Amino acid sequence: MTGNDPFSTPQGRIHDRTILHLDMNAFFASVEQQANPCLRGKPIAVVGAAGRTVILTASYEARAFGVKTGMRIHEAKAACPDLILVTTNNRLYTHISRSIMAMLHDFTPLVEVFSIDEAFLDLTGSLRLFGSGERVAHLMKARIRHHFGLSCSIGIAPNKLLAKLASEMKKPDGLTLIRPEEVASLLERVPIRELCGIGATTQRALARYGITTCSELGRFPVDILTRHFGVIGERLHRMGLGEDDSPVVPAEEAEEVKSVGHSTTFDRDMERREDIHCWLLQLAEMVGRRARRHGVMGKTVTLTVRYADFTTFSRQTTRSTLTNRSDEIYRTAAELLDSIDLAQPVRLLGVRITNLCYQGEQLPLFGAERKKALATCAMDSVNNRYGEFAVTFGSLVDGEKKGSKVISPAWRPEGIQRVEVG
Repeated sequence: MTGNDPFSTPQGRIHDRTILHLDMNAFFASVEQQANPCLRGKPIAVVGAAGRTVILTASYEARAFGVKTGMRIHEAKAACPDLILVTTNNRLYTHISRSIMAMLHDFTPLVEVFSIDEAFLDLTGSLRLFGSGERVAHLMKARIRHHFGLSCSIGIAPNKLLAKLASEMKKPDGLTLIRPEEVASLLERVPIRELCGIGATTQRALARYGITTCSELGRFPVDILTRHFGVIGERLHRMGLGEDDSPVVPAEEAEEVKSVGHSTTFDRDMERREDIHCWLLQLAEMVGRRARRHGVMGKTVTLTVRYADFTTFSRQTTRSTLTNRSDEIYRTAAELLDSIDLAQPVRLLGVRITNLCYQGEQLPLFGAERKKALATCAMDSVNNRYGEFAVTFGSLVDGEKKGSKVISPAWRPEGIQRVEVG
């Protein structure tokens, strides 16, 4: 945005930006406590299918006992014997997330949804209307509390990297402002693990050079970082200095996605190939339908399998032609599955198409293929009107409840990354 637009970020003033990062506090657990007053003030943990999954999130009452995201249920119960397990309600979480993200646009059109419970806002142009980033944050927190009964933590800083760091500093219900002149002194004591984008593997590699804090990373010779980490060495150096020029990208300006996929964790480990193939068909239909809805076709099909012991691997193949037809995606994925000698029962299954091409749907030239395409179109029309799997393949009619059981980190409120969840 340029010109006289009050929300534009003037070119050349990238270091004078005011960026806000919003992070909903223990989002899934807080939504459950708000929806059920009997759960308020109690240690609860949201899990997937009852009886077999890891902790998706825990309330702050549970966190006080050491319950953490990713814990297995028996570990969480050992840490907190009074822990209350609540099965995930994905439709409710995505509904509230969409409502909150829509509300954020009242403060600026420059909103980037980072995940189901996080967003970045560029407030640089909004300051003319609202006065300061802190005032916007207080208004935002008050609205979320009033309309949804939820709390959030907010960080305000000159860039996205520091704004996200700031939002993590005071939880729950915190507000942290990092001013430009405070950056250098702050980073002297901030561990590199606190920076978004530096994972465990990178931490271990940096530790071998004696780098544990952001300031140490910023002072370390760039040529050595580049020699060890390649092209990201320069970026790591700049992160250590607290520098980040990446823009806040609204959904309508985001780059085209590079894949369309779905995965599901089973309620029980699957051993029979017939059962696994049934789920594979369901996933292929979910992938194909979403691809067709957004005019996307893919050439490469990837199958992901996770065993009961959490060993995870993928197999992929590239077709000679593009497709978004569910039956073709399924057949290709099934061939990949049949090439694998399954060593253990399967815990998770995923299907994804990549090498995407955005193009309008064109009916095939030959009769048999044309009939299949028209039948697919008719199925999509019915399902668009009456919901997922209102009409489906015969082998899925008596199957388990359809729908995504896990909300992917790539989920967005709108567009091709929006997934209908169960």
